[in-house]
Amino acid sequence: MPLLARASTPPLSLTAFAVLLGAVLLAAILLVSQPAWAKGSRKADWAPVAAEILMEAGSGKVLQARNADTPTYPASLTKMMTLMLTFEALDRGTLRPDQRLVVSRHAASMPPSRLWLAPGSTITVEQAILALVTRSANDAAVVLAEALGGSEPAFAGKMTARARALGMRRTVFRNASGLPDRLQRTTARDMAILSRALIRRHAGHYAYFQRRSFDWQGTTVHGHNRLMARYPGMDGIKTGYIAASGFNLAASAVRDGRRLIAVVMGGHSAATRDDRVADLLDIGFKRPTSPARPAPATPDLVITRKSSTAAERSTAVSVAVPSAKPSTGSAGGPWSIQVGAFANRAAAARSAGDTAKRLGALAAGASPEIVRSGGLYKARLTGFPAANADAACAALKAAGHGCFAVEGR
Repeated sequence: MPLLARASTPPLSLTAFAVLLGAVLLAAILLVSQPAWAKGSRKADWAPVAAEILMEAGSGKVLQARNADTPTYPASLTKMMTLMLTFEALDRGTLRPDQRLVVSRHAASMPPSRLWLAPGSTITVEQAILALVTRSANDAAVVLAEALGGSEPAFAGKMTARARALGMRRTVFRNASGLPDRLQRTTARDMAILSRALIRRHAGHYAYFQRRSFDWQGTTVHGHNRLMARYPGMDGIKTGYIAASGFNLAASAVRDGRRLIAVVMGGHSAATRDDRVADLLDIGFKRPTSPARPAPATPDLVITRKSSTAAERSTAVSVAVPSAKPSTGSAGGPWSIQVGAFANRAAAARSAGDTAKRLGALAAGASPEIVRSGGLYKARLTGFPAANADAACAALKAAGHGCFAVEGR
């Protein structure tokens, strides 16, 4: 016994034992708190990257950039591409705003932020759009993805292909929401390119990004974009956060008819991210405007959406519509075409009225109509036979203008 006692390790003091126990507990907490998808990876694989870019929406000129081409994680900025493909489906007529989509078990299983959709329940396309814009709801994002792609992975492939077509060379999408995935990457420059495309190609839908809240099953759902409430002229577009990316924000603002886009990724907090975006926009608005690019030659009919405010002028589009012969159908009918959604009634009325005048014979028998829905004012022309509605939308789409036909209006 004496020999064994001399060979054994002396007992720890109470203080030393407490220190050792604390170290073990701390290591366990750190291990548990590490994101599951990041376990086993090097820190350099998932540490947030501070990156920023300031761009003119009109010319596409980059005014300032830092780490703009460094790969990082998009987080919920991913939903901007989900929304772009949704807007394109609306314009093609493969989705309708009031169309109800069934919630799958996979969609309902998404972690927060979400609407807590139940498997087998339904949500309209427009409600899903508003859920993405305000709540950044992951379950609603998957509902749209499955409706458009059949499955979320298949839809992610369409997202990546669309990104390549837009010139987003360093972006890969793996899901519709932006939830953590080590292979889902983007850059600040690519997010600015996507923001610009949404503004310029989908002016008729861009007003959705101005929404700060929407009503869902008797509850008001509020948005995350707090900078929009305090920065004059800012009207969108999307926030994002996961631990691996830090706090992200793609923002757009307009002053005196000039629109800028600022993207900040890898912020340490929402407040510091917002402050940096505001600083970038301030810097940009103090600089002179870049020369406008010359407009292409326009055949036949030119449709211009006119508006009186700077915010509306920033999303106005001028398009050339090829000549089209009116249908030989009856003068009236139950169909409408929707040409835009606006934050106020006056802008919607101007858009509908001007479009009716300039379409001329193609809009024979149709009349302007404003429909209030989801807090937006939708500009429509109503009273078309089906063939005339299709012909009008086809002409507008050929010129890059958003339009879809609506039955029973």
